[in-house]
This record gives sequence, structure tokens and C-alpha cells, in this order.
Amino acid sequence: MIVDVHTHVLPRDWPDMAERWGAGPWPSLVHGAMGCTKLMVGDRPLRDVDARLWDMPTRLAAMDEAGIDCHVLSTVPAMFSYWAPGKAAADLGRLLNDHVAGWVRERPDRFFGLGTLPMQAPDMAVAELERCVRELGLRGVQLGTHVLGRNWDDPALESVLAAAADLGAAVFIHPWDMMASDRMPAWFAPWLVGMPAETALAAGSLMFGGVLDRHPALRIGLAHGGGAVPYLLGRFDRGFTARPDLCATRTTHAPSTQWSRFWVDTLVQDAESLRLLAEKSGRDRLMLGTDFPFPLGEAVPGEAVRQAWPDQPDLVDSLLTDNVRAFLGVTS
Repeated sequence: MIVDVHTHVLPRDWPDMAERWGAGPWPSLVHGAMGCTKLMVGDRPLRDVDARLWDMPTRLAAMDEAGIDCHVLSTVPAMFSYWAPGKAAADLGRLLNDHVAGWVRERPDRFFGLGTLPMQAPDMAVAELERCVRELGLRGVQLGTHVLGRNWDDPALESVLAAAADLGAAVFIHPWDMMASDRMPAWFAPWLVGMPAETALAAGSLMFGGVLDRHPALRIGLAHGGGAVPYLLGRFDRGFTARPDLCATRTTHAPSTQWSRFWVDTLVQDAESLRLLAEKSGRDRLMLGTDFPFPLGEAVPGEAVRQAWPDQPDLVDSLLTDNVRAFLGVTS
């Protein structure tokens, strides 16, 4: 059973959030003629999308064609809406989580689900996390790399991570709202440069901030191959030993010893990078991830894994199946 941990889904339609909660850069889908649909953020088009994002039969056909048995469903990061009032984001989040849970109920053989939370209101986020796990049967949540500029070592956010650890819920961190986007107006730079930087900052905050020390049961996954972290670990360790006054104030463990706490998806786009990632992270921590159905994802799911270890089918099976299930806490 091949499981893809990094896939996105949306309902085909949802209520006009501006009408419900007031003006703001709310996301929406605008369906045009000839099957052309745009994902909008406010009045700004973010990307063109197609029916694989919202239509189950179309998605299942694409999965079958690619040889993928299961998708782990999570929302599109533009939907996080951390900028909005907490009650408004919670309203949208409940709608999205109910939609994901509906797909999982209808086809439990093909889908697992991750919820989304109103992280700007941590108490509401904990309540929705509990609902996602206990009532909806979701395996965890997908969260952004930051919350309105607050990193994951911010004390205000830690209650959510503590609740995830207590519930046994997986936390999949996905880059969004990329830093310095005003300096990256061309060549898709926020996605090509900003995403790896966002992920590195999020992971660094969890390590240097002592969050992993305080929550040993927390299962954290990182999208897009862990971003820049695998190639920065030596630099992180050097800072930890050379400037303990700055880097070792909240943890006694070097970053390289903490890195094995993270699961990471395989979305690095080439076999050589994937082998380095496995060397740094441990082969038991890599999970197939494709960013379906978006164009920056892996064109042929699992191709880099098979190219990296062509003569090790048992290892390939682990990366394509077993490791994702361990991250999600699936035992049967």
C-alpha cells in the first residue's frame, strides 16, 4: 500500500466568508468557463486549479494512474487564514475539517485526513484539534510554518503542540506566507527560495526553543523535504557550540541530535538530494510526499525514491508505505 503524505484537497464550493465575517483576503474558488478554475486570495489570483483538487472520482482516477493507494488529505495552506479573527478562522476550519472527514468516511481505504486549526486563537485551536481527533477521526493536523510571524517556540502556541502530543495526533508543518516575499517578485521565488527558508526557521525554532525536549511524544512532520534544514545542520551545530549564549539557552541538545525527531517528506526532486536527506534524517523518517495536485510536486510519485535505491526494494517499500503510517499512528 503506497501512501502519499503530502496532498491537498478543497471543497468545490464554500460560503462567502466576507459575507459571514466581514471583508478580508478570504480564499475562494472561482469556476470559469471550459473547466478553468482559479484559487483566489481576496481579489488576487493565486493559482489555476482543476477538478483533482475537489472531485473525488477524478482524484481517484489520478491516484490509480499513478499507482498510489492512499492520500493523506490536508487543506491548501492559503486556507489557514491566520490573519482573520479567531472565530471566523474557526468557522472556516470546521467546514474544511468536516469536508476532509467526509472523504475519509466515504473511502477509508483510500484516504487519511489531517485537519486545520485557527492558530491565532490557541484555545479555539486546541478545541478543534480535539474534535478533529476524537469526533472526526482525523490523524492529526497540518499547520503553517508560522502564525502571524510568531515562530513555533512562542509560548502562546505551545499549548496546541502539547495537546497534539497528548492526543497522539501527528503535526505536519507546511510552509506558507513566505518571508521576504516583497524581495522575491519574480521566477516563482517565494516557492523556490522562500519555502525552504520558512521550513528551516520553523524547525530551528522547535529545536533551539526546546519544544521537542518538553514534548517527547510529539510527532512532527515537515513538508518539502525538510526545506533547507538537512543542509544547515552543521551550521546549526556550530552555532550551538560556538555561541551557547545565543543558541543553547533553551535546550541542552545539539540540533543534529534532535533532527531525528522529525519525519520529512521526500519532495526534494532528485535522487542525490534524497540520499543526503536519508543520511541526515534516517531512512525510517522519510515519507513519500508529492504535493498533489500542484505543479511543484513530484511528476511521477515515488520516482526519486526508486531512483535513489534501485537495488533495495525493502527500503523503498518502507519509504512509500511504512514510515507514513508510523507518522500517522496507524497500527493496523
